[in-house]
Amino acid sequence: MIKEKIVLIDGHSILNRAFYGVPDLSNTEGLHTNAVYGFLNILFKILEEEHPKYLIVAFDVKAPTFRHDIYGAYKGTRKPMPEELREQVPLMKEMLQAMGIMIMEQAGLEADDILGTIAKKAEARGMDVSLVSGDRDLLQIASSHIKIRIPKTKMGRTEIEDYYAEDVLARYQVTPLQFIDLKALMGDTADNIPGVPKVGEKTATALMVEYGSLEGIYAHVEEITKKAIRESLIANRELADLSKVLATIKTDCSLEPDYGAARAEGFFTKEAYALCKRLEFKNILNKFDDMPKENGEEITDGFRLAAELSEAEAAFDRARQLPEAGFYILEDKKEKDMVGLALTVSEKETVFIPVEGLISEAYIRDRLEALSADIQLATFDIKGQYGFLRQEDTDRYFDVLIGAYLLHPLKSDYDIEAVAAEHLGIMISGRAELFGKDTMRSAYGQDSVKCMRYACCFAYVSLKAAKVIRQKLVQAGMDRLMREIEMPLSLVLYHMEQEGIGVKPEELKEYGETLTGRIAELETQIHQAADSDFNINSPKQLGEILFEKLQLPGGKKTKTGYSTAADVLEKLAPEHPIVADILEYRGLAKLKSTYADGLAAFIGADKRIHTNFNQTITATGRISSTEPNLQNIPMRMELGRKIRKVFVPREGYVFMDADYSQIELRVLAHMSGDEQLIAAYRMDEDIHRRTAAK
Repeated sequence: MIKEKIVLIDGHSILNRAFYGVPDLSNTEGLHTNAVYGFLNILFKILEEEHPKYLIVAFDVKAPTFRHDIYGAYKGTRKPMPEELREQVPLMKEMLQAMGIMIMEQAGLEADDILGTIAKKAEARGMDVSLVSGDRDLLQIASSHIKIRIPKTKMGRTEIEDYYAEDVLARYQVTPLQFIDLKALMGDTADNIPGVPKVGEKTATALMVEYGSLEGIYAHVEEITKKAIRESLIANRELADLSKVLATIKTDCSLEPDYGAARAEGFFTKEAYALCKRLEFKNILNKFDDMPKENGEEITDGFRLAAELSEAEAAFDRARQLPEAGFYILEDKKEKDMVGLALTVSEKETVFIPVEGLISEAYIRDRLEALSADIQLATFDIKGQYGFLRQEDTDRYFDVLIGAYLLHPLKSDYDIEAVAAEHLGIMISGRAELFGKDTMRSAYGQDSVKCMRYACCFAYVSLKAAKVIRQKLVQAGMDRLMREIEMPLSLVLYHMEQEGIGVKPEELKEYGETLTGRIAELETQIHQAADSDFNINSPKQLGEILFEKLQLPGGKKTKTGYSTAADVLEKLAPEHPIVADILEYRGLAKLKSTYADGLAAFIGADKRIHTNFNQTITATGRISSTEPNLQNIPMRMELGRKIRKVFVPREGYVFMDADYSQIELRVLAHMSGDEQLIAAYRMDEDIHRRTAAK
């Protein structure tokens, strides 16, 4: 017979773990969201693994507990919660309530006491219990039916340690009940439980293994040979007893959950979807399978297909009556062809004109060009659509992507969903939610209606958001920046991408072969110096060779092995020639994978590389280059500098390098009036060197 299972979660503990384990995130409102996001990821991982019937999350209440009554300094050394985490506690509770997950909290009790009580009562009812907490104090309630799960979040990834009673014994050499006495002896700085002075974890464990309990230790205290420990134990008996009371989790609190309300089901509600949208948790939105994807009903209701030539003609004529229309060209970027055009024809109606039958790509291009001569056109990411547009005059277009970026340049990315949510207060689905990794041509073949609606959302949002964003830009004094610099720049960048940069594929291949040869030489030298064949790319094996076999100094062993990071190896380089070879090996291996092999994959049929120049990525307004990154071609190593020789200008042209020489700092010197900064520039000093010297 399969037992019923309940999952219990220590709310503050897991939220705290998630906060420190997930990089800082915030939404367009400026709300910090990393702790909530990390918590949800841990929650979903637990649910996928456990499939519980019941789920409860317990939180501490900001009020004194019975432990404070008997020891006023309890938890007195804890630092205040960071404000970025504090603001996420009510947000987390709001999310749990939206998902229909039971929350339990009670003044005078800690979450540990609530969890411990529910766990023991559930076990008595014949249930299996999984209790999730970052607090090892809860190991004291582990049993053969109560599993304590301790998650660790590193760089957004979650790993979980599991402890039944037998696991506690194997790891700590004590049973769960003995774990209380262990903590009473050694104390706990996090909770400010005093423990017995001079008794640390190692000594406490040895005493518990020898005598079995706090009472057993004191019954044989005169037999303890180490004088300092013996005397401290005798002098601090009351402190030990107090510490045991503080460390003991109450498992007999007068509370009983409503198991009907605690059922682990129906999490993906409309309310939870709306909150995930607001917090911009795109990856989590994929879990809402049956949720309606738009709350702007006019987007869906106003959608219409114009598949006949006469219908397309009528659509362009209607759009021409507007002061401004929204459009979006649906294209298959891999095939570089147009799938169709979404075009707003009134305030509430958007049509999709597919490329099929008598409606050709050339027809849509011509009609769109004629339309742009008559009225303003708004779209999203115009640089990606210039290939289908009249390009003489960017004044005819407004790109809501660029406008949104100018208003909030600190965001890591911008998409149509974020623009709709922030500037219009409506929610639409993103490409990943709707199509996953499918190409647009493939997605169109599978579900053309979904693709058409997707494109119509872009056109509709572009038109509506353009009005709002344009007004916000005027209020921020950035309308000229948008009109006279950013929009024309988008066209310049498009032409730069189309132009690309010439490369010599044969020389790139030859360069890669040179690297391969030198890498092989270094590999042989390293293996000979180590007198061992090992995987140089394995930090674990490399650490063992350097710090165990060769006995080099400064080895710091972690749970995964010795650190072989670049800063560690650079300090070691004078100690042994093998280290310099390893550093060179690593540098050349990166050159080969990133540049020799990496760049080769991007060479087009015209023997040119066409990178993407990103206008809306950096917070400073600088342009970035991706797929491939052509900004960071190496210069430090001789072999690195040689990579630049494979890039060549067109015949009759030369490359020109224009360095603005710290223009931002010069502007800063002028605007701040800082005398030392101004003096440094007047004396033509290197500002970075001067700052470092001071």
